Amino acid sequence: MKIFRGFQHPDLAKHCALTIGNFDGVHRGHQAMLALLNSEARHRGVPSCVMTFEPHPREFFAKLQQNPSLAPPRVANLRDKLDELNRCGVDQCVVLRFDHQLANQSPQSFIQNVLIHGLGAQYILVGDDFRFGKHRAGDHHLLTQMGQQMGLDVGKMNSYEISLPRAHTSKTSSTSTDTQSSRTQHEPLRVSSSAVRLALSQGHMGEASQLLGRPYAISGHVVFGRQLGRSLNARTLNIRFQAKSAATQGIFVVWVHGLSPKALHGVANFGVRPTLDPNDVNGGQILLETHCLDWPSELSTEGGYGKIVKIELLHKLHDELKYDSLESLQKGIQEDCEHAREWFQSHPNT
Repeated sequence: MKIFRGFQHPDLAKHCALTIGNFDGVHRGHQAMLALLNSEARHRGVPSCVMTFEPHPREFFAKLQQNPSLAPPRVANLRDKLDELNRCGVDQCVVLRFDHQLANQSPQSFIQNVLIHGLGAQYILVGDDFRFGKHRAGDHHLLTQMGQQMGLDVGKMNSYEISLPRAHTSKTSSTSTDTQSSRTQHEPLRVSSSAVRLALSQGHMGEASQLLGRPYAISGHVVFGRQLGRSLNARTLNIRFQAKSAATQGIFVVWVHGLSPKALHGVANFGVRPTLDPNDVNGGQILLETHCLDWPSELSTEGGYGKIVKIELLHKLHDELKYDSLESLQKGIQEDCEHAREWFQSHPNT
């Protein structure tokens, strides 16, 4: 897949079949849309193209209004999004910077300047809830109307649903204590980035995996950190999560890919490390710190730095904890490692 920053590039195809969106997580709904896009592109003899935005538009407006809570937590960083788009067979991806100029374009100007003249779109596929242009005034109806005038085919993808066993929990009171009863039933669930975020925020990694069509994973270069792990007898592989907020945080049982021919068992802390000073070397940034339960014998103790690894988050053990000392932190890490080993033993086919 060819990747372009903006659409003013000489190697960008003159015509394409296009879809537009944030594609956070590239979940099963996105995958169905991309499969249809690739089919339409082949039918027309043009490359398939995804246009996505960085930063996320809602992150831009949250910063503008100085209210970070308006921005949705990210499911994936840009690297993982591009990797998944490539895996879905997309021919080219245009990463468009979302800024004041783009935010203030009218829907009509966006269609003419970006979609037609900038990208040479012959066919555009959008979701049923697609909005674009200043004040989100553009929609599928306007796009279809203008497309008819300009010889542009417009397609619409309806919501994608899957059937999941959903656990429903209710509390019933007694004279002495509250007890919890739960029932499980299959019910249709609309696949969306919001649904993935909700599953991840609640630690439902199995549900997130079914929505995504794969285990939830984060990848990146292993970077130098504070190197505290070695003094705690728990060396870690550190990956920086570039977004300001993530859809999930906590302590997880994980698979580690990229260090050895075989995936390795591990336990990871994903978050801001509340026990440590927020002004440490990582500056309070969200970090994925992964400890391999068994370090590969063919790799030196410093051999992880600079490698690109992928960490699959399989099961959440607990939320991040703030320990009152490094000694209690070390004890907590040891307990997490023991619980991770127990989890792998009880899930031998994972």
